[in-house]
This record gives sequence, C-alpha cells and structure tokens, in this order.
Amino acid sequence: MRLSATDVYAFQALGFLGTQDPGRWISSDEISESTGVHRPYLVRILAALTAKGVVKSKKGIGGGYALARKPQLISLCEVVRAIDGPVAPLSCISLNWHEPCVEEHRCHVRATVYTRMRDAMLGVLQEFSVQDLVADAAQGVSYGHCLGHLLKPNA
Repeated sequence: MRLSATDVYAFQALGFLGTQDPGRWISSDEISESTGVHRPYLVRILAALTAKGVVKSKKGIGGGYALARKPQLISLCEVVRAIDGPVAPLSCISLNWHEPCVEEHRCHVRATVYTRMRDAMLGVLQEFSVQDLVADAAQGVSYGHCLGHLLKPNA
C-alpha cells in the first residue's frame, strides 16, 4: 500500500473537521484556508468522503461540511477505502471486491504472503481513527510536509 496525495489531503481535512464543534457546518473555503488544500481538489475529496458516509454536507446558506460521526468512530480504513477503493493489494484476496483467480486454490503465495499483507494493512487502518488525525490538527500539525515524502512507483 502506498499513500497518495489525495489520502494526505483527506487526512488533513478530516483532522480539521474533527476539531470543530459538533453541529457546526464548515464551508469548503474555510477548510481550504485552514488546511492549505486547494479548494477545487478539496471539494472532490469531500464529495468522495460524503458519498461513502464519512462526511456529511449541507447545501445553501449556512451549509458546509461536518463529520458524519464522532471522530473516534471513523476508522482510517473507512477513509482510505472512500478515497482509494480496495485496501487489498490484489483483487483475488479482496474482502469486498473479490475477483476469483484460476490459481486461487493452489497459489501458496496468495494464501500466505498476499493474505497477510492485506490483513496487516486492514489491521493497522482499523486500529486508528479520525480522532488520531484530530490530535495532530489540534496541535497545528500540517501534513503538507508529507507530500514531499510520498513514494513514487519505481523509486
């Protein structure tokens, strides 16, 4: 698994939203200004998070965005799935988007290595929640520096 810039921006936005008073709707302009995420990109991220029930939105005057649930009830697994889709490295071991393989029942690596990779990624992402992002946002930690550390394919 490799984090993308979109994941980092989503984490930043969710951490910020989690620091807000419950019931308060936050405009995309305010989220953008507070997180440094360009508004057009941010709106696409928020749309993906809204579509998967991580964030809720309200249109019109006084509208905006808010977390759909308390930060501690939103796992990072749910967030990553909302942004990137399946967490599993291969569809033949995906729990939610399984696609059978002709070698599935004979493949030793699938049954051992790939399955353990999937389980490890899911385990870590399930262990942490948006509340962990809120802890950083409350201290003014910016994930903007993470963007310079994203691994590129064939790095």
